Amino acid sequence: MAEQTVRGSCLCKSVRYEVSTPFTRFGHCYCSRCRKATGGVRSTNIAVPIAQFRWTQGEDLIKRFDLPEAKSFARQICANCNCPIPHASRDGQRVIVPAGTLDDVPPGKPSAHGHWSSRVSWAEINESDLPCTD
Repeated sequence: MAEQTVRGSCLCKSVRYEVSTPFTRFGHCYCSRCRKATGGVRSTNIAVPIAQFRWTQGEDLIKRFDLPEAKSFARQICANCNCPIPHASRDGQRVIVPAGTLDDVPPGKPSAHGHWSSRVSWAEINESDLPCTD
Protein backbone atom coordinates (compact mmCIF):
# COMPACT_ATOMS: atom_id res chain seq x y z
CA MET A 1 0.00 0.00 0.00
CA ALA A 2 1.32 3.46 -0.90
CA GLU A 3 1.83 6.00 1.85
CA GLN A 4 -1.25 8.11 2.48
CA THR A 5 -1.72 11.26 4.55
CA VAL A 6 -4.95 11.75 6.46
CA ARG A 7 -6.01 14.94 8.20
CA GLY A 8 -7.77 15.48 11.49
CA SER A 9 -8.93 18.24 13.80
CA CYS A 10 -10.73 19.06 17.00
CA LEU A 11 -14.43 19.87 17.15
CA CYS A 12 -13.96 23.64 16.71
CA LYS A 13 -11.27 23.15 14.00
CA SER A 14 -8.77 25.29 15.95
CA VAL A 15 -6.32 22.39 16.28
CA ARG A 16 -5.43 20.48 13.10
CA TYR A 17 -2.97 17.74 12.25
CA GLU A 18 -1.79 15.30 9.59
CA VAL A 19 -0.79 11.69 10.03
CA SER A 20 0.83 9.39 7.45
CA THR A 21 0.41 5.68 6.93
CA PRO A 22 1.27 2.95 7.56
CA PHE A 23 -0.25 2.80 11.04
CA THR A 24 1.53 0.81 13.72
CA ARG A 25 -1.80 -0.03 15.35
CA PHE A 26 -5.47 0.71 14.69
CA GLY A 27 -7.73 -0.73 17.35
CA HIS A 28 -10.36 -0.42 20.04
CA CYS A 29 -9.55 -0.35 23.75
CA TYR A 30 -12.06 -1.26 26.45
CA CYS A 31 -9.94 -0.52 29.55
CA SER A 32 -11.46 1.60 32.32
CA ARG A 33 -9.04 4.48 31.65
CA CYS A 34 -10.03 4.72 27.98
CA ARG A 35 -13.72 4.56 28.93
CA LYS A 36 -13.24 7.44 31.38
CA ALA A 37 -11.17 9.46 28.87
CA THR A 38 -13.79 9.15 26.13
CA GLY A 39 -17.01 8.87 28.12
CA GLY A 40 -17.89 5.88 25.96
CA VAL A 41 -17.76 2.11 26.03
CA ARG A 42 -14.34 2.14 24.32
CA SER A 43 -11.74 4.26 22.62
CA THR A 44 -10.61 3.74 19.05
CA ASN A 45 -7.04 4.82 18.50
CA ILE A 46 -4.36 4.79 15.85
CA ALA A 47 -0.68 4.66 16.75
CA VAL A 48 2.09 5.89 14.46
CA PRO A 49 5.81 6.64 14.85
CA ILE A 50 6.38 10.27 15.84
CA ALA A 51 7.95 11.04 12.43
CA GLN A 52 4.62 10.27 10.71
CA PHE A 53 2.71 12.99 12.58
CA ARG A 54 2.65 16.78 12.41
CA TRP A 55 0.55 19.60 13.80
CA THR A 56 -0.67 21.98 11.09
CA GLN A 57 -2.56 24.47 13.27
CA GLY A 58 -3.30 25.37 16.89
CA GLU A 59 -0.48 23.63 18.71
CA ASP A 60 -0.51 26.49 21.23
CA LEU A 61 -4.09 25.53 22.24
CA ILE A 62 -3.19 22.03 23.43
CA LYS A 63 -3.65 21.04 27.06
CA ARG A 64 -2.08 17.77 28.23
CA PHE A 65 -2.84 15.53 31.19
CA ASP A 66 -0.55 12.65 32.19
CA LEU A 67 -2.20 10.25 34.62
CA PRO A 68 0.37 10.22 37.46
CA GLU A 69 -0.13 6.61 38.56
CA ALA A 70 0.03 5.22 35.02
CA LYS A 71 3.20 4.29 33.22
CA SER A 72 2.06 5.70 29.92
CA PHE A 73 -1.55 6.96 29.99
CA ALA A 74 -2.07 10.54 28.79
CA ARG A 75 -4.74 12.68 27.20
CA GLN A 76 -4.63 15.91 25.26
CA ILE A 77 -7.48 18.26 24.48
CA CYS A 78 -8.10 21.49 22.60
CA ALA A 79 -8.34 24.30 25.16
CA ASN A 80 -11.21 25.88 23.18
CA CYS A 81 -13.63 22.96 22.73
CA ASN A 82 -12.19 20.27 25.06
CA CYS A 83 -12.17 17.76 22.21
CA PRO A 84 -9.61 14.96 22.59
CA ILE A 85 -6.69 15.31 20.18
CA PRO A 86 -3.58 13.23 19.43
CA HIS A 87 -0.80 13.00 21.98
CA ALA A 88 2.79 11.81 21.99
CA SER A 89 3.63 8.82 24.15
CA ARG A 90 5.70 9.68 27.22
CA ASP A 91 8.78 8.08 25.66
CA GLY A 92 8.34 10.30 22.58
CA GLN A 93 8.44 7.34 20.18
CA ARG A 94 4.86 7.35 18.89
CA VAL A 95 1.70 9.41 18.64
CA ILE A 96 -1.70 8.11 19.71
CA VAL A 97 -4.45 9.49 17.47
CA PRO A 98 -8.10 9.31 18.58
CA ALA A 99 -9.58 7.90 15.37
CA GLY A 100 -12.80 9.87 15.79
CA THR A 101 -10.88 13.12 15.31
CA LEU A 102 -9.90 12.22 11.73
CA ASP A 103 -11.50 14.39 9.03
CA ASP A 104 -10.45 12.01 6.25
CA VAL A 105 -11.36 8.34 5.98
CA PRO A 106 -8.39 6.27 7.14
CA PRO A 107 -7.22 3.27 5.15
CA GLY A 108 -8.23 -0.01 6.71
CA LYS A 109 -10.24 -0.48 9.85
CA PRO A 110 -9.59 -1.39 13.48
CA SER A 111 -7.97 -4.80 13.75
CA ALA A 112 -8.17 -5.54 17.46
CA HIS A 113 -10.37 -5.28 20.56
CA GLY A 114 -7.81 -4.51 23.28
CA HIS A 115 -8.44 -5.13 26.97
CA TRP A 116 -11.65 -6.97 26.11
CA SER A 117 -11.70 -8.61 29.55
CA SER A 118 -12.04 -5.11 31.08
CA ARG A 119 -15.13 -4.21 29.04
CA VAL A 120 -18.43 -3.27 30.59
CA SER A 121 -20.98 -6.08 30.60
CA TRP A 122 -23.14 -4.50 27.89
CA ALA A 123 -20.34 -4.08 25.32
CA GLU A 124 -20.71 -6.30 22.27
CA ILE A 125 -18.23 -7.11 19.49
CA ASN A 126 -20.86 -7.82 16.85
CA GLU A 127 -22.89 -4.66 16.59
CA SER A 128 -24.23 -5.35 13.08
CA ASP A 129 -27.61 -6.32 14.46
CA LEU A 130 -28.15 -2.90 16.06
CA PRO A 131 -30.64 -0.60 14.42
CA CYS A 132 -29.18 2.26 12.39
CA THR A 133 -30.79 5.64 13.02
CA ASP A 134 -30.14 9.13 11.70
